[in-house]
Amino acid sequence: MKEYLSSCEEVLKEQNSSEQGLSTGEAQQRLSRFGKNELEKGKKTSLLKRFLGELADPMIIILIVAAAISGITAFYEGESFADVIIILAVVIINAVLGVVQESKAEAAIEALQEIAAATSKVLRDGKVVTLKSDELVPGDVVLLEAGDAVPADGRIIEAASLKIEEAALTGESVPANKITDLLQLGGEKDVPLGDRKNMAYMGSTVVYGRGKVVITGTGMNTEMGKIAQALSQAKDDATPLQIKLNQLSKILTILVIGICAVIFAVGLFRSGISGDTILSTFMVAVSLAVAAIPEGLAAVVTIVLSIGVTNMSKRNAIIRKLTAVETLGCTQIICSDKTGTLTQNKMTVVEHVADNEQNLEIAMALCSDAEYDAEAGEAVGEPTECALVNDAAKNGLPKTQLKEEYVRVGEAPFDSMRKMMSTVHKTKENQIIQFTKGAPDEVLKCCTHAIVNGAKVPMTEEIRASILKSNKAMADRALRVLCGACREWDKMPESTEPAFLEQELTYLGLSGMIDPVRPEVKAAIVECREAGIRPIMITGDHKDTAVAIGMELGILSDPSQAITGAQLNEISDEDFQNRIEEFSVYARVQPEHKVRIVNAWKKKGMITAMTGDGVNDAPSIKSADIGVGMGITGTDVTKNVADMVLADDNFATIVSAVEEGRRIYANIRKAIQFLLASNLAEVLAIFFSTMIGFTILKPVHLLWINLITDCFPALALGLEKSEADIMKKKPRDPKEGIFAGGMGFDVFFQGAVVTVLVMISYLVGHRIESGAWEFVNSADGTTMAFLTLSMVEIFHSLNMRSRRGSIFKLNSHNKFLYGAMVVSLILTTVVIEVPFIAKAFQFTPIDFTEYVIALGLAVLIIPIMEIVKAVQRKLGK
Repeated sequence: MKEYLSSCEEVLKEQNSSEQGLSTGEAQQRLSRFGKNELEKGKKTSLLKRFLGELADPMIIILIVAAAISGITAFYEGESFADVIIILAVVIINAVLGVVQESKAEAAIEALQEIAAATSKVLRDGKVVTLKSDELVPGDVVLLEAGDAVPADGRIIEAASLKIEEAALTGESVPANKITDLLQLGGEKDVPLGDRKNMAYMGSTVVYGRGKVVITGTGMNTEMGKIAQALSQAKDDATPLQIKLNQLSKILTILVIGICAVIFAVGLFRSGISGDTILSTFMVAVSLAVAAIPEGLAAVVTIVLSIGVTNMSKRNAIIRKLTAVETLGCTQIICSDKTGTLTQNKMTVVEHVADNEQNLEIAMALCSDAEYDAEAGEAVGEPTECALVNDAAKNGLPKTQLKEEYVRVGEAPFDSMRKMMSTVHKTKENQIIQFTKGAPDEVLKCCTHAIVNGAKVPMTEEIRASILKSNKAMADRALRVLCGACREWDKMPESTEPAFLEQELTYLGLSGMIDPVRPEVKAAIVECREAGIRPIMITGDHKDTAVAIGMELGILSDPSQAITGAQLNEISDEDFQNRIEEFSVYARVQPEHKVRIVNAWKKKGMITAMTGDGVNDAPSIKSADIGVGMGITGTDVTKNVADMVLADDNFATIVSAVEEGRRIYANIRKAIQFLLASNLAEVLAIFFSTMIGFTILKPVHLLWINLITDCFPALALGLEKSEADIMKKKPRDPKEGIFAGGMGFDVFFQGAVVTVLVMISYLVGHRIESGAWEFVNSADGTTMAFLTLSMVEIFHSLNMRSRRGSIFKLNSHNKFLYGAMVVSLILTTVVIEVPFIAKAFQFTPIDFTEYVIALGLAVLIIPIMEIVKAVQRKLGK
């Protein structure tokens, strides 16, 4: 049926549902029949395709070709196939590891999507429950309010000033006013999608009012499903860091292929063209290629990022975009909401100023959308409204009872522009009474009378001044103050538009409530200051309240650093740009002010984070470098545009995420430096030995080293804990390249030192074997060089735990790195000492003296780097 051409009753009957929703049992049956409420996702790549994809890398193809040539040569000459077996084994292991790593990263992202899954308020068994949106079924009755994303297609059966933005479906930028009446066709064959005023569609957003919808289509049976038949909702974009690394890999590949070609040509020129020469020269070129390309670099970065993101989620910071991890480390400004982020979001009414407190409590409880849960003994809903409902219940006026005596028959929902809301009620005596609550200064503008000594009297300047004085006194004590008013009607108002209802009101009183500061926030703000990050507080509260909280938290040092939205309106963009550093607290702001604040800081070149929870906060969150949505109080809209969602709505979590972002980026740089320095050492060793005229190591040796002593320590470095001073440094410049801060020099110098140590080890090995000090082919020399290169990289990974600090002064331990060291030493020893394995790798047994010398040369990298880092620290000062 076409639901928009049918009445609410007909649609409910068609769906075999009611205004009280479905039973849990019926919903489960329908979920089995209709499936989950989600769009089809692109098919996952099979394990076989992933495996073949790993083998499609140009450098891996070169290795496979080398193995094939070696195999053909071995077959015709009757030699061992050990080289072929080892090369192919390493290639396959590398590919398997790549597939496993990719699967882990994908699983981490899926886990985060599960954590960040959208939810909806649904009527089940006649009660309001919160369910994952993908569990909705046709016939479910869903409650919608401003900020909610519409979870599925449905017929609107209740609407209170309901407006829905449907640009994603209709292209119409102006929100559509929604109604419950059935539509008429007129002379058309059908009603266009954009004109279906009594329908709500998946992919649209509630921007005003509230409503109730019976679901008529889920998943691919929605209008959005028709548009996106096989569209995958999750796309993984490469981060700026990954893009830079991909560019680096391409440059390295081109350089290596060029160098390999030169070496191949030089080798043929020196030795003449023959089958043996071509094969041996080709294998040398392959050795250089294997040595130069850090095969595990991209995998290491991806895994470190995904593990870091998972760790953040455990600390209540859900990262929705991987780019946010890098940007977090650069954050210089954090613009934060006050309520629930800096404070506990547990509002409690602690003071009344009223002629009759009971009447005020009744008005405040009824003029709210929070509901009282008698079983739980507390209200459910928006925190401020919950405080008012709880206050009434505490004084013997539970809202469940009040609703029976005062039935709501109309309303003008809260609007952040006018800062108030109104509800119209009908009593058992058929009297019509309106209650209005909101910001005192705004509500008082609408009041013409006040209750004084039990009588209704005209509002005078004296009475108004007294009320404002009480308001200021409460606000000075950091209380949030709301004003209550009422109006009696002879009959039902002709309109429920705010402009019609909110006039000629009678003032009832003030309710003061407090939201305690989160105890951990003070320490977090101190940490921000030390880390070179400036905290900014933005609130819709009264300026006096904002100043009191700002002073308590240390965000303000002087009340002059606070400004209101009204004052901000009086400042030109140019003047504000010049004065923005004067202000740390913004009070009584509108959503558009947030965008202005973010843009002003960004024009200053500052990396800015902005928090928000309401639908009107979406533009500022989107404008910020790091958009932070609230996981508890945030609307679906803000969560969807945010880069990061706080599961606990806590400011301290943002600071924690910044620290984690800095740690992740620092560790990735350590891993990159370690891998590049290690591979540079291999390249230099192969290059110089080839130019001199001997073979120091073969491709299979380098493959083993890259697999065992490169990748695992690099991964372990990615898991390194934060250095003690990581939050005592200024944020890094987001424009800085990978090699900033002297990293380019470090890579070259460290690679050169390792090369020297390996060449010395080879020379010593040949001296012990033959008694001569010369660079010629030597079995002992190759074995010792292999042992030294394997272990010098492992010992060098210890140096990389801190790029500048002494490893002997680190307060933490990296058990993963220690484990990698032990495993590498054991495996390397097995390779050179177990006869049949050593023979496969073409190693010769070395005695204890040679073993100790090779290890001793490897250990030298630690004191050498300690001396270098000490000099660097001194020069840095």
